Amino acid sequence: MAYNTQKTTKKDMENKITDVFFDLDHTLWDFDKNSALTFDIILKKNNVEVDLDRFSEKYQPINLKYWKLYRDEKVSKSNLRYGRLKETFDTLNMNVKDDVINQLSIDYINNLTTYNHVFEGTIEILEYLKPKYKLHIITNGFEEVQQIKLEKSNISHFFDTVTSSEAVGVKKPNPKVFKHALNIADTTKENSIMIGDNYEADILGALNVGIDAICYNYHNVVLENKIKQVKHLLNLKEYL
Repeated sequence: MAYNTQKTTKKDMENKITDVFFDLDHTLWDFDKNSALTFDIILKKNNVEVDLDRFSEKYQPINLKYWKLYRDEKVSKSNLRYGRLKETFDTLNMNVKDDVINQLSIDYINNLTTYNHVFEGTIEILEYLKPKYKLHIITNGFEEVQQIKLEKSNISHFFDTVTSSEAVGVKKPNPKVFKHALNIADTTKENSIMIGDNYEADILGALNVGIDAICYNYHNVVLENKIKQVKHLLNLKEYL
């Protein structure tokens, strides 16, 4: 991997960076919290009796596994939506019929933006960055709900552009997504930085096309020392 890992100071970044790209889910938009609240609605609606905490505990890692398969083009969108639920119920030793699982997958997408909690510090850091930089979104999330998430969580006005991997036809970490985002933002890789929670999709994806990156490592994954990281969004002020 031929990316630059030299130590960069805040002053260096302020002099160089003009455009800041954010991931959305798990970085600004609190996906796990909003998802759990959505499941609370739709499981009851479809008469599926399961403890929400037990369900969420099993669902979250399975969902992440399916999103990795989706990024790697190993499952389709429909297979992701069905498979993550089917495997969760199987892990819980619950016999849930396919027609119920399919209805849950539909109801989930339709209700996912009912709740729109963002991570602590999201509004404050965006208000801090907006006067200094152009802000953008690069997301692998389903295109039909991402813009709604931005609007309902009252953060859409911070962003100049939104790049959806579905619109590009490939997913992060594919270089085409980042190059497309740079193009519509009318900026260069040298003047840009990517902020996201996913090491593979957001951080390595950006670094491998020459965009600097900061990992929002709220989940405390062990990273290489050369990778810039913050544990709270407001810590981005240390860099930008």
